[in-house]
Amino acid sequence: MRKNERYEKILAWFRINRPIAETELHYRNPFELLVAVILSAQCTDKRVNQITPALFEAFPTSEALAVTTPEVVYSYIRSVSYPNNKARHLVLMARMLQERFGGEVPDTLESLVQLPGVGRKTANVIQSVVWGKAAMAVDTHVFRVSHRLGLVSDRCTTPLSVERELMKHIPEQDIPIAHHWLILHGRYVCTARNPQCDKCGLQIACKQFTQTHKLKEATPREEKEK
Repeated sequence: MRKNERYEKILAWFRINRPIAETELHYRNPFELLVAVILSAQCTDKRVNQITPALFEAFPTSEALAVTTPEVVYSYIRSVSYPNNKARHLVLMARMLQERFGGEVPDTLESLVQLPGVGRKTANVIQSVVWGKAAMAVDTHVFRVSHRLGLVSDRCTTPLSVERELMKHIPEQDIPIAHHWLILHGRYVCTARNPQCDKCGLQIACKQFTQTHKLKEATPREEKEK
């Protein structure tokens, strides 16, 4: 199957079967989403959602967060991964928002990555979810699913190379939701361990499934010939 055909089939399936796909992080404004995405690095959305209500009640704005200390923030987020680093990043991020951006979450990649704790992936999430921009955040789920489905080649060995390949083939208007399609598919169907291929509606377009299926079919014949 040609790559363009694969993209067409996969995107068409998602449009029909998952017309609504969005972040599972709970937030009420751009500031809260930025905090939640920073906390979600190497941590589950479920865990982040458990701790953010109390955190947002104590620090509802970047101004409030900017005047506290990492030690105080740590007491609210200690159950997430790398709480010490994240507590420090959150306070420094809030201070930079106040000092450089007037307390508002910026809308460009260049500005967002200046913030402590914000890398390209986090910046792309904010651009996509908050501002509706055609930005593709590549996390472990997107990276894994993109390779298994055959949306990207084996030569795409970094998140940036995967991002560029996806951006090249996915229509601009689909990019914001395609990010969530791939994440949710990786989180609930195409899991890292024991992917649920028998329940997947993308079998016909999935490169790894097709290759594995052909291998299983070929094996008995090869053994018989021996």
